[in-house]
Amino acid sequence: MYRRAYALLVGNAVVMGVLAIIVAIIYDKRLIDPEGSFLGPSWLRLPLLLAGALLLDLLPRTLWYSKMDPRLMPGIVRERWRTHWNRERLTLVALGIVCFYVVYVSYRNLKSFLPFVRDVMYDRELHYLDRALLFGHDPAHVLHGLLGEGFMAWPLSYVYLWFLPLVPLAVTAWLVWSRNLSYGYWFVTSQCIAWSLGTASYYALPTLGPGLKYVWLYDGLPDTPTDKLMESLSYGRNNVYWGVVQDSVQSVAGFASLHVAITMLVALMIQYTVRSRALRWIFWVNFGVTVIATLYFGWHYIADDVAGVMIALVSFYVGGLASGQRFDKHGLASHATTATSAVPVDR
Repeated sequence: MYRRAYALLVGNAVVMGVLAIIVAIIYDKRLIDPEGSFLGPSWLRLPLLLAGALLLDLLPRTLWYSKMDPRLMPGIVRERWRTHWNRERLTLVALGIVCFYVVYVSYRNLKSFLPFVRDVMYDRELHYLDRALLFGHDPAHVLHGLLGEGFMAWPLSYVYLWFLPLVPLAVTAWLVWSRNLSYGYWFVTSQCIAWSLGTASYYALPTLGPGLKYVWLYDGLPDTPTDKLMESLSYGRNNVYWGVVQDSVQSVAGFASLHVAITMLVALMIQYTVRSRALRWIFWVNFGVTVIATLYFGWHYIADDVAGVMIALVSFYVGGLASGQRFDKHGLASHATTATSAVPVDR
């Protein structure tokens, strides 16, 4: 039933993995696990992630429905395993986690190799384009004038950093709790495509970003967690580029904004597969605020955010085709072989 989704998921992971290996060999670099020692080596981490997905579903449900009565717990676990964790679900979770992990690790390594592969930068051209689009004004000056350089920096910072836990939480939600399995394939396939297209965009049009290239535009901003993150990424890039540290990755690259791409992709998935109007509003607002934050703090140029939107749309549509979705004008989707309505997550 999900043959096309299998093929696209595995094929995407293989292509990204092979590209990372080839670039590493050509430029005499080592492939590095970007998460360091988190949960140990990769051969141990993947089984732990799979076990964690099971535990995340079974433990809270068992505790809640048993009302902490140990005599009821085995029966609740057996019932959940029988009705939810069938072979198709286990295949989706295992395949989704492994393929996403391979794509993400390859993405981080290819991103880290970028300064050694392409030493040209297009910051000046994209900066001129920003000024042309805003009739001679910098996006930073416009947004700082509208929103100020004080209080608003803090909520924008936290929304921007919310992206970091959002990615694994969203992938887990659709893999583990999607009632319609095709929605799980749709989401994880679209995610993998988005990260791959983002990597390609970095190599097509490499930039540092306005916050690192035109630092003086952002001097008036307070010392938020986002500012600290940008500073640490800048130091990390210099240390890797000049060989100060070994066995580390650097994470500075442009042009397309994957913050924009992924937050829009999540909003689209909720729009098309979740009935909750409140969740739709929350994640579309999250997307809009993320776009503002990328420009406010100087993470990206306007063209970067536009490219991120395009990546989200392409990934969403191609992932939908691969998982057999049919779209309708009401913002819902259904799988060609299922008659269930668009409610992907158990509530």
